[in-house]
Amino acid sequence: MKILKTQTLRGPNYWSIKRNKLILMRLDLEELTEVPSNEIPGFYDVLVATLPSLIEHYCSPGYRGGFLERVKKGTLMGHIVEHVALELQELAGMFVGFGRTRETADQGVFNVVYEYVEEQAGRYAGRAAVRLCNSLVETGSYPPEELEQDLADLKDLYASTALGPSTETIIKEVETRKIPWMLLSARMMLQLGYGARQQRIQATITGNTSILGVELACDKEGTKKTLQDAGIPVPQGEVISYLDELEEAIARLGGYPIVIKPLDGNHGRGITIDINNWSEAETAYDLASEASKTRSVIVEHYYRGSDHRILVVDGKVIAVAERIPAHVIGDGKSTIKELVRMTNQDPRRGEGHDNLLTKIIVDQTSLGVLDKQGYQLTTVLSKGEMAYLRATANLSTGGIAIDRTDQIHPENIWLAQRVVKTIGLDIAGIDMVTPDISKPLRTVNGVIVEVNAAPGFRMHAAPSQGLPRNVAAPVLDMLFPPGTPSRIPIIAITGTNGKTTTTRLTAHIYRQTGKTVGFSSTDGVYIGNYLAEKGDNTGPYSAGMILKDPTVEVAVLETARGGILRSGLAFDSCDIGVVLNVAADHLGLGDINTIEQMAKLKAVVAETVKPDGYAILNADDPLVAAMAEKLNCKIGYFSMNPDNPIIIDHTRRKGLAAVYENGYISILEGNWILRIEKAVNCPVTMAGMAPFMIANALAACLACFAQGVDIETIRNGVRTFNTSAQQTPGRMNLFDVRDYKVLLDYAHNPHGYEAVGSFVRNWQGKRIGVIGGPGDRRDEDLIALGQISARVFDQIIIKEDQEKRGRESGEVADLIAKGIIQEAPNIPYQTILNEPKAMKKAFKNAKQGNLVVIFPENVTKSISIIEQEMTKN
Repeated sequence: MKILKTQTLRGPNYWSIKRNKLILMRLDLEELTEVPSNEIPGFYDVLVATLPSLIEHYCSPGYRGGFLERVKKGTLMGHIVEHVALELQELAGMFVGFGRTRETADQGVFNVVYEYVEEQAGRYAGRAAVRLCNSLVETGSYPPEELEQDLADLKDLYASTALGPSTETIIKEVETRKIPWMLLSARMMLQLGYGARQQRIQATITGNTSILGVELACDKEGTKKTLQDAGIPVPQGEVISYLDELEEAIARLGGYPIVIKPLDGNHGRGITIDINNWSEAETAYDLASEASKTRSVIVEHYYRGSDHRILVVDGKVIAVAERIPAHVIGDGKSTIKELVRMTNQDPRRGEGHDNLLTKIIVDQTSLGVLDKQGYQLTTVLSKGEMAYLRATANLSTGGIAIDRTDQIHPENIWLAQRVVKTIGLDIAGIDMVTPDISKPLRTVNGVIVEVNAAPGFRMHAAPSQGLPRNVAAPVLDMLFPPGTPSRIPIIAITGTNGKTTTTRLTAHIYRQTGKTVGFSSTDGVYIGNYLAEKGDNTGPYSAGMILKDPTVEVAVLETARGGILRSGLAFDSCDIGVVLNVAADHLGLGDINTIEQMAKLKAVVAETVKPDGYAILNADDPLVAAMAEKLNCKIGYFSMNPDNPIIIDHTRRKGLAAVYENGYISILEGNWILRIEKAVNCPVTMAGMAPFMIANALAACLACFAQGVDIETIRNGVRTFNTSAQQTPGRMNLFDVRDYKVLLDYAHNPHGYEAVGSFVRNWQGKRIGVIGGPGDRRDEDLIALGQISARVFDQIIIKEDQEKRGRESGEVADLIAKGIIQEAPNIPYQTILNEPKAMKKAFKNAKQGNLVVIFPENVTKSISIIEQEMTKN
């Protein structure tokens, strides 16, 4: 077996709407193409011996052991690779379950689809699964050390991309509330929500966190002075910059015990507590000075008591944890070294912040702490005896946390909230040293040691002992107060033809409301009235650009087939999903080989509509209308025929629709007819002569109406939107060139040619067509272009795209010519492969009253050539 291609899907997709994170692997089974697993000697036994946990896979039988039962009876290797890829991720701590394997039109080639948690780990799991299965088939085994290495690599990949426990805590609550989120490309920032309604957060610093508050909290001495001025109990101490200042500073504090720490440190780095002699003080000074960016250190009186972290969010105490430094407890027989090893075997402990707890590291600091207690690594502790390996209580150095939220005294709550207001932070962690958190701080000689910006949530969300606290909830309540939306309206538009015009018209109508509209199309990404990025932008990257923009209040997204296949949608749900039509285009690409499969792909947009949103469907297209059966949202239909049975039945049930009736573009709301405007007064319809453009206008008007835009605003929008080369380049652009006219349209498939033909047939003069088609279309599609052109034009010039897309020069033109001859052998045609030369030949042939129709490869260049022709005398 060999992998031909691997894709990562990151949003709703062809394979699943709800399971967004999928790996799609195109797998060639080669010699195993028609060999089921029960015909491979010993395969079942070695698979079970290698991965016995596959017994937990239910598969289609629906019960434990179901998958292995299928392997025993016989299933193809693509299916087995899918399950192995899932199980490898499971064994590495990533919980996944969804998978699909389907045969493609290519003999022996399968699409293997499976879920992932972390993208790189998911792709690795696929490669490892193929390697493992190949080895089992070829050698009858997979070396244990190879499996061990695979799992180690998967764990490393997972850990290397972990966002940290605080961020993960927030994401969990975000997903519970169905707030969309995305990881931004800089500084590990998260965006919560879309567009103008977004909030940003980095760990536990929000976009609203005061930079002054952060700077003050990082300045430990400045914090202490500020709190002292407010009458808040803080440690006595001072800042020094040289070792020869230390002795006098200790004397001014009244002697030992003292604490020495960096002026600007964090995470407990460089801190030494309970210093009781000069030798210890010198060593502590060097440690703190080295950890300080300024080389300055703080010398403070040491206050005895337990270390407590009080979390304050939006001015309220949310959680309290007592932190106990890294330690081991004796069993009467093991050395301290052995106890550390046993403690680190706790599955809750990991490296750094990877897990709920951090492994204890034995280093020079640990040895010094042990020495102060009279211990060595070889010491055997009595049963129940405790030995500390760190003086500070940070979780990042192996400490543990005990929840004390319910024990804190009300006065201490008041004090903590006052402290955070004084420093000026929206989220803060206060370090309070007190022998008893249940008593007022002043009565037990306690102090506020530090105020921390960006406090960790791990100790509160998953304490070692006590009740876990949902500390992310108040953060999100602060960022998104009750009733505050996190999403902007999203209108997604798909179909075979008409997407760009409908997208632009919808955006134009919405702009009349005064809102900032972001829209993506084949021409580019637009924010407000300006082009943000030029090019074909109909995929998830461009949609993501709009959804990330903090100025965008409404998103209108042209959504093409290619982007859905490559990566899935950029959004998890939309308010309006428009499906214009489904026709034979791009068939044979991306394993979409039938028009029914294309309809299933386009339906992804409609299936992501929220339950209270609308899917806008073409009632005149049976494949589109049939999509309604699987939707869990409201439906709105549009039709060129007011007597369409679907429309009649839908409106009888008080449904919403848009129809072309008596020359009007109208909205049907139950029994009411709301006329927007006569089609002849809407420039986009070419004075009512382009039926397919009327259909596009119906879809756009209905989408806006369903989203709450009033009729008068919609009317103003359709009256003022035109198909000029400036507003909709390449979409029914009509030019006056001396005494004849030129029509430019980007139609490139039979359905598009038929649509343009419905307008061209109404032309009274001679009709000249400059036609061509993309090289990656099927032969029958290119022949059809010739057949349609022969029915529409009086004279034809065949040209070819500069990008051949795998075809030989002249091959596309020959197929189109074949269609012309089949349909109308007497129609005059000629072949000029170069597009600009073909256009110029058509201009030369054109006479007064003629219409030259051009289907270009390069819209911008073609418009330039037409404009040059217009300037000639």
